[in-house]
Amino acid sequence: MSKVVLVGTGFVGMSYAYALVNQGTVEHLVLIDVNQDKAEGEAMDLNHGLAFGPRKMTIEAGTYADAKDADLVVITAGVNQKPGESRLDLLTRNAAIMKSIVQSVMREGFEGLFLVATNPVDILTHVVYKESGLPKERVIGSGTSLDTARLRYEISKLIEIDTRNVHAYILGEHGDSEFVCWSNANIGAKPLADVLATMDSIQFEDLEKIAGRVRSAAAEIIKRKQATYYGIGMALVRITAAIFNNENRILPLSVLNTGEYDCDPVYIGLPAVINKNGIHHIVQLNLSSAEQVALKRSSGILKDALDHMGYL
Repeated sequence: MSKVVLVGTGFVGMSYAYALVNQGTVEHLVLIDVNQDKAEGEAMDLNHGLAFGPRKMTIEAGTYADAKDADLVVITAGVNQKPGESRLDLLTRNAAIMKSIVQSVMREGFEGLFLVATNPVDILTHVVYKESGLPKERVIGSGTSLDTARLRYEISKLIEIDTRNVHAYILGEHGDSEFVCWSNANIGAKPLADVLATMDSIQFEDLEKIAGRVRSAAAEIIKRKQATYYGIGMALVRITAAIFNNENRILPLSVLNTGEYDCDPVYIGLPAVINKNGIHHIVQLNLSSAEQVALKRSSGILKDALDHMGYL
């Protein structure tokens, strides 16, 4: 039986849970929160919708003891990003929460995979990796999966091609230093540069504007509705499905660079193949010289933060 333990029933956690139920991704879902009443209420609410869902599921509020036989523990717990606050500003507040959660899970003999979504996700995924003692393949962050989805949406609007046929990645930190890997962007099987060459109305400057909109998307949403959660909830379900369906799917995730790229050995957003065992391998792209510089800069920011925390 596929079992997910979700730690954190806030906006992100419940957007993920709701999407899990609607897509019928798992058989057993356990909700954990410091507010036990909220976890119970959320489980009740979701159970009342099962009659309209695609499959039978077991949904319940639980405790860390439920992690003992879980296949996947998804962590969305943490304090929210405030208007004007960068993801890295969240570091100190959320690192302590992450350490406590991981210790509680590992005490139960957990042997599955961790999937981290709490921001700053790259740094906190590294914290989970260090605190859990699990192999790097079994500790994964949502990374730039949502940023990449935002990029694909913006490109699809610009060139009027379905989002699912846009193949391009945001790499680096899930944050201000992220960058678009334009050198490896394709529409279907055709390089994006070749597509643009046939469209006189679109210039490369338009793409740079897209990159700016992607970087500022979270801030713009937070300014209007105080938080972002639907997009990341669906991204987490896509990652979860790739794990339980053993898909060997390529997704831009927060993974530990151990020499695949010429940058610091930190958790950072890179394209990776994921299956039931976690990260199978990191996909090595041929980056342009500018992209290589951008990746080094991004990893350096993360390394400095981890150094300050004593996690490197």
